Amino acid sequence: MPASAVPPPLSAIAEPYGPVVLRAALWLAFLAPFFYSTYGFANWLASKRLYVGSIVFPWEHYVPFIAWTIVPYWSINLFYGLSLLLNDTRQGVDRLAGRYLTAQVVAVSCFILFPLTATFVRPATTGLPGFLFAVLGGFDKPFNQAPSLHIALLVIIWDHWRQRLSGPVLALWHFWSFLIGASVLTTWQHHFIDIPTGALLGFLALWLFPAEGELPFTGFRLTADVKARRLALSYALGAALALAGAVAGAFFSAIALVLLWPSLALAIVAFGYAGAGPKVFQKTANGRVSLASRVLLWPYRLGARANVWAWTRKLPPVVAVADGVFLGRFPDAAEADSFGTVIDLAAELERPRDAMGRWTSLAMLDLLSPPADTLDKAVAAIEPARRQGTVLVCCALGFQRSATVVAQWLVTSGRSHTPAQARKQLAASGRPVHLQVGLDEPA
Repeated sequence: MPASAVPPPLSAIAEPYGPVVLRAALWLAFLAPFFYSTYGFANWLASKRLYVGSIVFPWEHYVPFIAWTIVPYWSINLFYGLSLLLNDTRQGVDRLAGRYLTAQVVAVSCFILFPLTATFVRPATTGLPGFLFAVLGGFDKPFNQAPSLHIALLVIIWDHWRQRLSGPVLALWHFWSFLIGASVLTTWQHHFIDIPTGALLGFLALWLFPAEGELPFTGFRLTADVKARRLALSYALGAALALAGAVAGAFFSAIALVLLWPSLALAIVAFGYAGAGPKVFQKTANGRVSLASRVLLWPYRLGARANVWAWTRKLPPVVAVADGVFLGRFPDAAEADSFGTVIDLAAELERPRDAMGRWTSLAMLDLLSPPADTLDKAVAAIEPARRQGTVLVCCALGFQRSATVVAQWLVTSGRSHTPAQARKQLAASGRPVHLQVGLDEPA
């Protein structure tokens, strides 16, 4: 297995377990009463309303009631606590607790603002299932539906353990997680709409508090770049329109709620342009992205892929520049593996999963001048890579970010004497180029 396919360790240095378990215990001492108090408050508020609606698809009436599935349903409570207690570092505890807290706050806020009710009446049950249903009914009223907090927490806990287990135990964990997820329907505790909305919330919590790397909101400062602000506003407007479409459309069909997905994706991109930077895409140096980024930003990446096709379908995918260095659009796996090294500058696109060659990612936001330090690193990466074979320098279209880096390399390496000459050399390749950081001068 190539080194790029091996996931990074969850923690670089394991800490003594005493401080870790103490941190976990303190978080549990806060999260447990916070959960029951806020959850109960949302239930109480909804119970005081004269009318609480519901969203039920006709096919849901064919979902069977399976009493024993209350056992996997309840088991999430055990894994909730164990996941906090079994961590390697205090940072790991804090980030998991941050995910729990995010899911709790967002879900309860939705329960208060837009309560929904479960409409199915469960049959009487006996034995252990009957006992568990009775305990559940003691505090869980039928008003806390979409997004399902149960599903949001399942996504968080499933992700926590899938990174720590392997082999048959991992397969068993996937199976048990499936049972927990299915049980929200087979216990008649939730309707279907609660599941995708809960999953979206769970992945949002994972994105906000990734296991490794910077938090998306760390060091956020509103950008002073006018173009970046304009792009942030454009994406924010798109997010608002998609959200409005989801809300308005839900009065006619619950299917309209699928617009919540692109709305969230566009809001994340807007946040990146507003000042958070390319780290919102959670792309690593080897071109991979986090699972949360892959899921949440899928609608945006789908649009980005369509944009690549629309702009480059009549152009060659790559053009030769000089001495084994090529310039091009974002490659597929076969194109990438035809080069010794790919230097990837597209923050928004993920390395093809089956691309096996050397890959260096230096994330830059589209349509903006690259930061000087990132530009310097990208230029400096070309010569060492060139000594190991051919090099493809790419971004989404191969027009701007990658062209700027290649032009800077031409000047820095002495292959072009001036930025204007570098621009002419790239233009002679027949590929449209739009250079940044002072390189786009008249020829």
